[in-house]
Amino acid sequence: MLGFVRTDNDALVSCLGDPQRAVAAYRELLRREQDALGAIRAGLSHESAAVREGCCRLLDHLVDTESMGELITMADDPDARVRIAAFHALACDRCKGDTCAPGADRVLEPALRHLASDPDPLARAMAAELVGKFAHTDARAVAALRTSSVQDPSPAVRKKAGWFIPGGAVYERTAPRTPR
Repeated sequence: MLGFVRTDNDALVSCLGDPQRAVAAYRELLRREQDALGAIRAGLSHESAAVREGCCRLLDHLVDTESMGELITMADDPDARVRIAAFHALACDRCKGDTCAPGADRVLEPALRHLASDPDPLARAMAAELVGKFAHTDARAVAALRTSSVQDPSPAVRKKAGWFIPGGAVYERTAPRTPR
């Protein structure tokens, strides 16, 4: 099956670090859904950054409330690709809906910290998306996004941060509607 010697969940998680097998392993773990969650969570502490990144990407689709704390911890991973995948998984509602989206009390502080000082511009851009989720409800989010939209050294981060501040396209599109 799949051309692997072993196809148990742990072996497939390890294959996420092998460029030749990563895609097939990812697809199979995604297909296994909840049955693979334990191995995917364990993969978040794997020595290989590629495995940790793959596990974060899988949790974007399979996340549950029990995995949320571990995913939040990955926002501080030493590897930028892992941080980017973690921020995406925390910010993206498209793949999972709002069923277990984390609240500001859990994710805003790490997102604000990375938006202000992460050395990687893509990680800062993904942090801006997560901070932007709270722009309608938390003044700290708006203040941080305004600062980034003017001062960030990356034009891409400045642009993305600008989308989430009052007057920005995303901010206006996601503004709560007043009842009539």
